Amino acid sequence: MTAPLTIAELQRKLDVSPFGKFLGLRVTAADPDRQQVVMALSMRPELERSPGSGQYHGGVIASVIDIAGDFALILSIGAGVPTINFRVDYLRPAHDTGLAATATVRRAGRTIGVVDVDVRDDTGRLVAVGRGCYGMQAG
Repeated sequence: MTAPLTIAELQRKLDVSPFGKFLGLRVTAADPDRQQVVMALSMRPELERSPGSGQYHGGVIASVIDIAGDFALILSIGAGVPTINFRVDYLRPAHDTGLAATATVRRAGRTIGVVDVDVRDDTGRLVAVGRGCYGMQAG
C-alpha cells in the first residue's frame, strides 16, 4: 500500500483528464483514515439539463458520482481503477447551486472496491446517492 495522496496530488490527477477538467471538479477534502474524498462542482450553462434551466443534467451528476468514487480509492492506492458498475438514485433536482460529492470507501478488497457517494447542494440537501464498484487491479 502506498502513502495516501494529498488534496493537491489528487487534484493534479483529476486535472489530467480532459473530461474531469471540463466538468471543473475540485477536490476539497481527502481523509485517508476515513477513506473519504469530497469533490465540489459549480453550476455553469454547459452542465444544464436544458438551456436556462439552471438544473444539472443527470449525466453530470452520474459522472461526478463515478469520478468521486474512483478518487476515494485512488486516495489509498495511488492509481486509478476501472469502474465495473455504478448506480445512481436521483432524489431531487439541483437548481442554481453548487454540488458537493462525498465518496466513502465501504470495501477495498483484493479485486473489488465498493464506494458510496452522497451528492448535496449548497444548502446541504441530499440530491443524489450512488454506489460504485471498481476493479482493484490498478493500471
